This record gives sequence, structure tokens and C-alpha cells, in this order.
Amino acid sequence: MSAPTFSRPSRGDILELTIDTLAHGGNGVARKEGYVVFVAGGFPGDTVKAEVGKAKRAYAEARVVEVVTPSPDRVEPFADHPGAPWQVLPYEKQLAVKAEQVEDALKRIGRLTDFELEPIIPAVEQWRYRNKVEFSFGQGPEGELVCGFHAPGRWNDIVPMDDCKLVSERVNELREQVLRFVKGYMPWDRRDQRGFLRNLVIREGRRSGQTQVRLVTSPGKLDVDGFIDAVDADGLWWTQTADLGESTQGGESTLLKGAPQLVDSINDLDFLISPEAFFQTNTDMAEKLYGVALEYASLSGSDKVFDLYSGIGTIALSMATRARQVVGLEIVAPAVADAIANAKLNDIQNANFYAGDARLALRELVEREGKPDVAIIDPPRAGLSAKIVRRIVEAAPSRIVYVSCNPTTLAPNAAQLVEAGYQLKQVRPVDMFPQTPHIECVALLEAGPEGVRNPDRE
Repeated sequence: MSAPTFSRPSRGDILELTIDTLAHGGNGVARKEGYVVFVAGGFPGDTVKAEVGKAKRAYAEARVVEVVTPSPDRVEPFADHPGAPWQVLPYEKQLAVKAEQVEDALKRIGRLTDFELEPIIPAVEQWRYRNKVEFSFGQGPEGELVCGFHAPGRWNDIVPMDDCKLVSERVNELREQVLRFVKGYMPWDRRDQRGFLRNLVIREGRRSGQTQVRLVTSPGKLDVDGFIDAVDADGLWWTQTADLGESTQGGESTLLKGAPQLVDSINDLDFLISPEAFFQTNTDMAEKLYGVALEYASLSGSDKVFDLYSGIGTIALSMATRARQVVGLEIVAPAVADAIANAKLNDIQNANFYAGDARLALRELVEREGKPDVAIIDPPRAGLSAKIVRRIVEAAPSRIVYVSCNPTTLAPNAAQLVEAGYQLKQVRPVDMFPQTPHIECVALLEAGPEGVRNPDRE
């Protein structure tokens, strides 16, 4: 067999490629004589010219600079928006790809086959569905102040937004109010790490209609009275941070006007939401997601439920009326305070919430509260560490409901639980984020007929 004539590309090279499939995370996949190129902005059936950004021995990463021949599946984009990269795919195709990727991750990464993949739940709204958005400040080509989103692959460039079609008209109006007020301030330069204006975080209660605006800046002076007069929000916050990274978390936050928490509802329960608390970004689909989790939990009224990443209590409290007791564990202390307040707000008395790291605190929680019948797990994108999996197996719940925002980390975690004696029964994808590659799904694991193998205590 003759050696391949294709040599590994270098950064900046322009390659003409035909896209075969979509990888987890949303990039197109192309191959040149066995060499894999992941192409941002490429879709199956496209022939593109792509600029190489990173080249390694086995693969390269590139981004589309020209679509030579578009895929027959491509449709005209609805919005000029860097946060909606999949909008050129028909929505039915987006759903099909997401369902396929969940199945692929479980079978290829987790080597799991004996489970039921239920049909994906489509989004209620394909646009203007987000209840929270994080804008970034930057400079336009003429040096003008802009407020928008990072350009794909260009960390220092901000694409301005006149109308972000992922959020409501009301949120866009608030962004314009803030932008008009801050015209005289310098934006943060991510290259030189200088400047004042960093980010703008806006939340909207899709059920309550309340709004919460948080301006994130470097330490400095702000015309607070002018800011209060300029922005018509129910809660107005100012966060000052000296961190150099691109994050809206941390820093010193000051309530300038209105309520310290936004109130919104999911499935007829009210929730107080602090500025940095986690709350599902798509309210309509959060109700669908929690509905699947509740169905999989199969609560009889006598169950003890552990919610191991309980946040402000949204999942735990939605299950409380059908359980004997719910117990939440959350590492972020302010979120635990919100969860306790939310239990009182909804007059739920069979819910307890604790602050702690599941890796360290779960064993003590079992000793305090007893073993759970059902464990709800809604971890961050990185999934569960091996130690947390061992702690869950040690707690030995009969059923585990795993709410995942990343099927490639769900798959190895599910495989670890199956190895310990659980059976993966059902999985259902839920489309929380139309026009994007992000995938949410719910998985049900049940203890096998021989029970679970309790790990040795460390």
C-alpha cells in the first residue's frame, strides 16, 4: 500500500474539505487521506475552504472561511448571531442529529447498548427562548463601543447586537438602555487587559415578567445615580472584579436598585433567583426536563430523594409533593440559602438543604439523613468524578435519575454505574437550546436484580 501524499497542515493553511459528519460540540468533521479536520461552521454535505487554527499529529482544528458548495440541507440563516451556529440546519435535522449524538456517546464511549432511547422532546420556541443572557463589551472597527457576543474563534472581537433573537424584545430594550448610558466609558481590552466595561448580564422572569440587570466592570467609578435613572429593571446590580479572565462570576456585587432576587416560576412553584445562582436558561423546556426527571423517579409518596447538585432547589422542590422527604446537597452556599428560602416560599416542609461538596459530604449526609431511595444528579458539563460515582454507589439508591448537559460525560459515568451493578433503562434527550449544538438529556438507572456492589470505604 502506498504511503499517503497528504502532509499535516500548519496554522494558517487554507484547506478545501468536504464535511462528512458533525462531532459532539457541533463542529463538522472532514478527512483528508485519513487525517481528521474538525471544522467550525461546516455541516455534512458542505464543501468548504477552511483556515487551520491548530494542527496536531492525528487531527487539526479549522474554521470555515468560504462555503464552496453548500450542503443540500442548508437553509438561509434567520439571524446574524454567533450564538446560533446551527440555524443553517432545518430544525428537524437539528433534533435528529442531537438524538443521534446521545445514542452515539452512550454506545461508543460508554459501550452501553441495552437501553431505550426515547424520542427527543422538541423546543416549545425555536427563537427568543432564553431567560438569561451574558453580553460582552468591546470596540467596533471604528473604535466605537459595542455590546454583543464573541466572534467565533476570535476571543478579542465582539460582534455587536441590535436585536439578539435568542432573548425577548424586553431584554434587548434593557441592553439598549445600558448601552446608551455607558457610552462614555472604556470597554475592557482583552488583549491589553485594560479598560472598565466587562459584561452585561440580564435575566428575565418568563412567568413573572420581572427583570434583573447586572453590569460587570473593572474596579473604578460609575455614575450610580445616572445608571439607576437610565435602566428600567426590577433589580439593578453592579459587580466590580479585578480578575483578568472572561467571567461574570465572583467580584464584589452591590445592589443599586430594587429587589435583590428575581422571582420566577417553574411548574407552579415560585423561585427566588440571586444574580449568580444557576437557573435553567430555557424556562419552557426546564418544565419539560423536570417532567421527564419526575417521571423517571417514579415516586410513590414514601421515597427519600437526594438531589446532589441541588442549586436553588428547582428539581428537589418539584419532587417534594410526591416524596416523603427530599434532601439537597449543593457546593455553592448562596444557592443553598436560596433553596431554603424557596422551600419556605412554597410552603414545602419536607425538604432539607445542605452546603457541601458531594465528593466529601455525601457519606456524612447519608449518616445524617439515612440512605436515599432515589438520587437525582444534575452535574456540570464535566460530569462526575470517579470518587463521586463511588460515593453514590456506596449510598445505594434504588434509582438514579441523571440529568445531563453533556452526553460525552454522561456516557462514562453511566458505564461506571453499570459496572457497579446498575442498569441503564431509559434515556430521553430534551432540546433546551435550539440553533445550537448543546444537548440535554435525562437518563434512568436502576439497581440490578443482584443489587449494587458497595465499594470499599476509603
